[in-house]
Amino acid sequence: MPVPFGSLQAAPFGLPAVGGKQVVAAFDGGRITSDGGVLLLAPVERQLGIADTLARLIADPRNPAYVTHSVSDILRARILAIACGYEDADDLDVLRTDPAFKLACGRLPDSGNDLCSQPTVSRWENAPTLREVVRMTYAMIDAYCRSYVRPPAAVTLDIDDTCDVAHGNQQLALFNAHYDERCFLQIHVYDAANARPVVVLFRAGKTPSGVEIRAHVRRMVRRIRTHWPDTRITLRGDSHYGRHEVMGWCEASDLDYIFGLSGNAVLDQMVEPLADDVRVRRAEAQADLIALRGAAAEPPVDAARLRQAETRAAAVRCHTEIRYGAKSWKCERRVAARIEATPKGLDIRYVVTNLGGGSPAWLYETMYCARGQMENFIKLHKTQLHSDRTSCRSPLANQVRLVLHTAAYWLLLTVRDAIPKLQPLAVAEFKTLQMRLIKIGARIIETGKRVRIAFAAACPAAELFSGLVRSFQPAGP
Repeated sequence: MPVPFGSLQAAPFGLPAVGGKQVVAAFDGGRITSDGGVLLLAPVERQLGIADTLARLIADPRNPAYVTHSVSDILRARILAIACGYEDADDLDVLRTDPAFKLACGRLPDSGNDLCSQPTVSRWENAPTLREVVRMTYAMIDAYCRSYVRPPAAVTLDIDDTCDVAHGNQQLALFNAHYDERCFLQIHVYDAANARPVVVLFRAGKTPSGVEIRAHVRRMVRRIRTHWPDTRITLRGDSHYGRHEVMGWCEASDLDYIFGLSGNAVLDQMVEPLADDVRVRRAEAQADLIALRGAAAEPPVDAARLRQAETRAAAVRCHTEIRYGAKSWKCERRVAARIEATPKGLDIRYVVTNLGGGSPAWLYETMYCARGQMENFIKLHKTQLHSDRTSCRSPLANQVRLVLHTAAYWLLLTVRDAIPKLQPLAVAEFKTLQMRLIKIGARIIETGKRVRIAFAAACPAAELFSGLVRSFQPAGP
């Protein structure tokens, strides 16, 4: 059973002696928090207004006269806890009395009421209906669109899914042979230019069909276009998002796309002449390297020339494009191919697109391969904020959790974007931000007229922290 914050129930314990003096410790320091950085996240949350926005979308049938914790207060406490590294609602049983969390949620640290506990949070995670969950998910798309001062001329949206291992006998949990797990497959969509989340969807643990992907993309794009009717949108994903239903809808809706395309015998035959040329050039480069190494015993040998020969022999790569139409397609489409020969053999990769410009090399190397950065965005969301803690039985409750984790993602991303670019933390991952800016010790003292916060004097990021707090304060009159 967790011990309440500031309780004297924890027994004292000893540590190794230092300088001949006994060292005794106990958790009896009083109103000291180890999450002083939550007071930096609080003005960010107020600026974004995420908790209040989500709360307005959930019906509250309670009698207002008996309400201690409003829905916005409950969601705010949960979002701030996730952003501070407490992904489990159970942690609020202790954090509800933490003076920093109470202050961040607009309550006085000593005289104010404690925050909500885990049962209250769990009830409200399971409370929203299907329509309310849909509105909450749309609200996160609206938050993404509001993050731009003005509508952008064009955006590239990366779409991918990630394995979310099931926690038990849960609805929508299916066995996935690729991951060898009973799991869910969350769909994530991010803005490729700035890591901003567009939407995160909870779904069954099977590869999505073309019809399902088309439905998700259609709803997402229609919501975005209510804010940005003239923005050019490019959708980018791997091969199992390159379904003919999706490509056909994108073409009919004036949407650009570039998807991976699985190879087959027909495609391989169409690029065979160029593939054969690549194999020959690789063999010739390998022969030249062997000849140079054989002559190495007879100086002088040009070391630079030898390095160039090793580079050429390591890999020979070229690009081409073709027009290809599968049987399930109703037309031919542009396909770019990357052909590479290495000591391990020949490797051919394909992408399909409706983009008219750009060389095949640019389409594959610059446009398509940039989607690899999305794996890092998913890692921030799933691994560092633990959004895979979808342990509710109901899929609706698990989607609510994804929405709350996405809100926490927005808090940390907004803090990181506000850090001056010359600072190392401007490109730090969320775990680093939590360790350097959130996990700061502070003593919080409430008196009759004010609340005094004494942060740890040895904080390495003290100057940066104070500057960020000032930057998020509302402008005065």
